[in-house]
Parts: sequence; C-alpha cells; structure tokens
Amino acid sequence: MSSFWQWCKRYWWKFAVVGLTLVLAYLFYLDAQLRPHFSGNKWQVPVQVYARPLTLSINQEITPQEVIDELELLGYRRKNKSEKVGEYSLLNSALTVQRRAFHFLDGAVPTSQLDISWRSGRIARLSHTDSVTGEADTVELTRLEPWLVTRLLSGNREDRMLLRQNDLPPYLVDTLVMVEDRNFYSHFGVNPIAIARALFANIVAGRKVQGGSTLTQQLIKNLYLTREQTYTRKIKEALMSIVIDARYDKDEILLAYLNEVFIGQNGGKAVHGFGLGAHFYFDRPLNELNLPEIATLVGMLKGPSYYNPRRYPERALARRDLVLKILFEQGVIDKSNYMSAIESPLNIASGASLASGKHPSFMAKLKRELTTILADPAMRNSGIRVFTTLDINAQRRAENALAERVESVANTRKIDDLQAAMVVSDSASGGIRVIVGDRDVTNDGFNRALDMERSIGSLVKPAIYVAALEQADTYRLATILRDEPIVVTLEDGQVWRPQNADEEYRGAVNMLDSLTQSYNLPAVNLALDMGLDVVVQSLQNLGVDESIPELPAITLGAVNLTPLQVNQMYQTIANDGVLRPLHTVTGILDAQQKLLWRRTDYGEQRIPSDVAYLLNYGLHKVTREGTASALGKIFPNINMAGKTGTTNDYRDSWFAGFDRNLVASIWMGSDSNAQTGLSGSSGALRVYIDWQRTMTPKSLSRRFPSGLEIAHFNPDTGAQRAGGCRDNLSLPAVSSGLNDVVESCTGRIEPKARPKEQPEPKRKSLWERLFGG
Repeated sequence: MSSFWQWCKRYWWKFAVVGLTLVLAYLFYLDAQLRPHFSGNKWQVPVQVYARPLTLSINQEITPQEVIDELELLGYRRKNKSEKVGEYSLLNSALTVQRRAFHFLDGAVPTSQLDISWRSGRIARLSHTDSVTGEADTVELTRLEPWLVTRLLSGNREDRMLLRQNDLPPYLVDTLVMVEDRNFYSHFGVNPIAIARALFANIVAGRKVQGGSTLTQQLIKNLYLTREQTYTRKIKEALMSIVIDARYDKDEILLAYLNEVFIGQNGGKAVHGFGLGAHFYFDRPLNELNLPEIATLVGMLKGPSYYNPRRYPERALARRDLVLKILFEQGVIDKSNYMSAIESPLNIASGASLASGKHPSFMAKLKRELTTILADPAMRNSGIRVFTTLDINAQRRAENALAERVESVANTRKIDDLQAAMVVSDSASGGIRVIVGDRDVTNDGFNRALDMERSIGSLVKPAIYVAALEQADTYRLATILRDEPIVVTLEDGQVWRPQNADEEYRGAVNMLDSLTQSYNLPAVNLALDMGLDVVVQSLQNLGVDESIPELPAITLGAVNLTPLQVNQMYQTIANDGVLRPLHTVTGILDAQQKLLWRRTDYGEQRIPSDVAYLLNYGLHKVTREGTASALGKIFPNINMAGKTGTTNDYRDSWFAGFDRNLVASIWMGSDSNAQTGLSGSSGALRVYIDWQRTMTPKSLSRRFPSGLEIAHFNPDTGAQRAGGCRDNLSLPAVSSGLNDVVESCTGRIEPKARPKEQPEPKRKSLWERLFGG
C-alpha cells in the first residue's frame, strides 16, 4: 500500500497535467458548443401582434374622450400634471401626453410631449415638444403607439418580450445584483465562498435552505440544463458558467438573465423575462416602472408562484419590503426613497392585456394572411412584429353588443342555437377593424364571419340599382318601376312567383322608394329588364368573388355569401365606388426592426363616383324613411346609410351599414337554418344600433361629384320636369343622362332651362388698368 502512495507521490504532477488538460479541453468543447447559441438567437420569440395606431390630424372630428380611451388602453396614467413618459393630463379641453418612443413600419419615433387642443369638436392644434432639446413644433398629423394585442406562441409555450440595454430602468440592475448575487461583478461565473456558505447552512439545517448559485449559473441552468439535482449536473453548470463569464461581458450576461428568468404563469403560457413581466403584472413597459414595482418583480424571483402578487398579495408585499430594506441598508437608496417606497401599494394590474385567446375570430383571419405572407414557418418564431388593422375598442364593443343582443333575442324567442357574426372595416382603406364570428366571443371554433355562407336576401338590391343607375340615359332615382305580379317559368319547368314582403302590389313605384322600402317586385322586374348577366356583373364589380348562377332568384338574394364578402361589397359602395381589398395585416418588421413586408395601397374604381353617390343617397334614405328607420330615430343628428336583408321564411337577418368611416356587415340566424321570425330590422340592425351607441359615429360627408346635378321629375311618371313645379320630385341625377327637353308644370314639352351665361367682362383700357375706373 505504501508503495502505491509513493508511486502516486512521484507522478502526481503528471496526473495533474493530464487532468488539467482534460478540463481545458472540456472547457474549449463547451465554449464551441455555447458560443453559437449564446451569441445568436437564444430564444424562440413569439409573433407580436399590434392593433392599428390611433392617428390624429388637424381638423379631425374626434372627442377628447376617444383619445383618452386609447391612452387608458395603452396603459398611460392620468396625472394632474404629466411629466414622465407614459403619463397624460387633461385641462380645459387640452390634452398633454408624454408619448412613448416606438418603432413604426416607417421608422422610429422618439419620446416627446404631445399637446392636443380642440375647437368645436375638432382638433385645432397638435404640437410635439422634444424631450431632449425642449423645442416645440406644430404638426399636421401624429399618432400614438399601437396596442399590443397578443403574442402568437410557438410550440414551447414560453412567452417573452426581449429587452435591450437601453430598456432597463434605474435601480433594476442594482436591485437584482444586491438581492440575487452581490458579488456578480467580481466573481468569474461561480462564487466558491457562496457555495461553501450555502453548503454549511444546508448541512446545519438538515435540508436545503440556501443556494449558492450565481446569476450566471442560474442563467446556464435555465438555458441549457435540466433541473435534476446531481453532482454531475452541478459540475457541468459551474464549468459552463466559467466559460460564459470568460467569453462575455457582465452586462451582456445580466441582460440575458433578465430576458430568460421565469417570472410567472399566464394560463398555459410561461412568462419569461422582466420585459414581459412588467406588462403582465403592471400593464406598462419595464422602463416606466418605479422603485417599488421593480422591487416587487425582483422579490418574486425567489418563488414566482409563492410570491404571486395576485394570489398572495400579503406575501408579495412583505417580500417587496424586504428587498427595499436591503437596498436601503446597502446604500443604494436613501431613507426618504425607502420610506416612500414601502408606503406604496402593490398596484398590480389585472393582467387582461396579456390574456390568452383574445379575439379569436379576428386572429383567425390574421393567421390566414400570415400563412400567405410568410411562407417560411420559422419566420413566425423569430420575434417579428405584425402591424394590423384591428381597432381594439371597436372590437370589444362589438363583441359585447353582439353577445348581449343575441342572448336577449334567444331568450325572448326561445331559439337555443341563435347565432350571429359581424365584420367592420374602414371604408377608405379596406382595413378590417372588427371580426366577431360567434355569440361566444371567446370561441376559437367555427368562424361564421369568415366561413359561413348564407343567402343575403335584400342586401343584393343595391347591386341591381347601381347597375341600372350606370345606364344614366335610361334609369334615374325617379324612374318608375313596375310593382306588379310576375310569373317566371324556370328551365326545369318549375314556376317562380316572387312577392313583396307585405304581399301587396302598388302598380308603380319610383326607384328611390323601391330601394328605401325594400320592395321585391320592382327590383325583380328591373333586373329581368336589364338581364341577369348585368346583375351578376354588378355583384362582381362590387367585389363578390363567388361564382353566381344567372337564376331569377338571385334578384331576391339567393346568393350565398359570408359576412366578410358582404362587407367587401358594401365597402366598395361606401368608398365612392373604389374597391379596396379587405385585409388585417398592414406590415411586418423583423426582430431587428427592419421592414420585412408592407401592404401596397391598391384600389380600383369599380363604380363611377357619381353613380355611387346616387346609391349612397338612397341608402341614407333607408335609414331615415325606410326599413332601417330605427337607426335614424336613435341617431337623429348623425347621417348614416345602410340596407336591411331578410331571407325567405325569416331564416336569415342581415344588416349592412356605414357612417363616414366604418362599414359593418352583420348576420343573425340559426345554425340549423331554422326559421327565427327575425327580419333584418328586428335582428341584425339591432346589433348595429347597440354597437353604435357605444361608439362615437361620424356623420356621412360625401362631396357632390361634378358629374351630378339636382334635377326635377314628375313624381307620377318619372319624367324630367322644369323647376318650380309645386309637386316636383327633386333628386340628384347624372348630368350626362338628363334630357335637353323637359316637361313643363302643365305637361307640355319644352327646352330645358339653362343657367344664364354671364357676359364676358369688358376689356379695360391701359388707362383704366393703371389708374382704375
């Protein structure tokens, strides 16, 4: 035995060299393994989905409350005097906002003070004050940062919001280091003294009461290793920590830790990192958190579940105050800051801003577009930022209005499977603001707004009338149409006998009244006179992309469309005849804020603007005197337009309507296609009214096209008349389609009166031009 120890003593240095060589080789191996991952993309980062930004401009009709609603949504705090980023104040109809920095599709915008003032319900002045120079500039247009709607996760169910060095607020680094690893900036990845101290404490206690891991070791364990408690794993953890500490700057390691650490659970998603933690617990960016809020987050690291401030506020408060005490004892904060901080409440937000599964109907359309735009699935896990058209306030209000109305009608009429769907778009851009595909707005199943095709009933009639009005020489709003029985023998020998909803016949009715009151027979007769191919072409011009058979029944809405397709049709009508493809995605930035994709501004004039104006004139009358007059009674001072739709046997209730900015299409009916007894006005229209009550609708305002003029007609015959007759029907009409001879008030035919031509001014002499006269 003694010879063995002598042999070991003689050759110990060789063993030491071999051992050191093996350790160094293993360290080099670890370095080769760690470097590409640690230096590259360490995490799969979810797709960040943003709503549309609120744009503000001079002379815009918007109330201070509408802007405040947006600010509250974005987590801005109201103060008597706003001074810090993320605060706002209101004084005498003047709003001051300490606006956050944000990187939009077209570039970065720094923090600034935004001042907004109003006059007569419109924005009178916008100005920015630079946060660095203090210089104020008046601007014509500005915008707030968009709201983060949701984060589309990959398969690992980890959610995080990556931070950069300039995102870190004061006190965060000092607090983290003082509480978790006081020697972080002096050790080499592991702290032997801390390990020995923890080992001694655990032996004395007979159980684990203290840990000796550094922040670097915690980072390595979370990023690369399992949670098994073995000596082999601990040794590997220590060696990897030494490699990382030698290879990278301390600040870089700390930033990685702040992005990786587990900080809570949001339903089925793990919340990682301080960036997301700030939003999850306080509904604000990390750099806007104050000292006690930072102390709360750092204190939770000891046990995110045990110190969960929503479930155990007393524990979280006690832990926070202990963290603050450490900062005071170590001289990081003075006594006044300490006393002020421990007197602060926790101020924990609801967490609703990061709730999972939000607005699934809208997200379904968004995901379909992303699949087309980003063919490579890997791109969807790289932290891209997707900018959408969603108006989150309008979406939430639509969800509430639809769900409550359907529930009420279902209970009143005893219809168990009553359902509804709704789509709202911006008429000028085609951006979809709202999608609701189920009465249960949280349901992520069948999406009726996108995938349910149902007969549209009288919503088809504007396509018939616009086709006629395009033939300006033949048809005008005053044209008399036949309201009389019609019998059509179909190709299969069946006989089709359409009727008016009231089963009455008026003999004759003008086009405007026929549209306003949604009479069936005048529309059918008109369509058959023009030809069914003309009606089909008109529907396609309006944006209907379905194949439509040329059957007589299509004149009464035997055309199966989704609410989304109906919305496209009425978007074209509302936008002066210009079709803008409906969409949810406006652009995409990569993780480095570089532009990946941006939607091109495409639009096509599908209907002449003067004809679109005439149709809009008629649809406005529908909401004042016709089948949607309930809308005009609720909003007597706001001009809107729309059309009700009801199918045979009251199976489907439709309404499509618009104000100055937004087009809505709404369907209500039974999933089993059973009779509901609901007309367009008693079902879908009521959802629209309920929704608009919660909104601030803007009155229709359309310029009078140059190709139109006000003409006068005989109300009984539709013949063009001279002005000044007692019972004239005066309506806008396409100038090129008007006659040169008109009917006099007594019935004689005479030349149309023309405005007197003004004589050309007499040319002045040189004397008169120089000295007047």
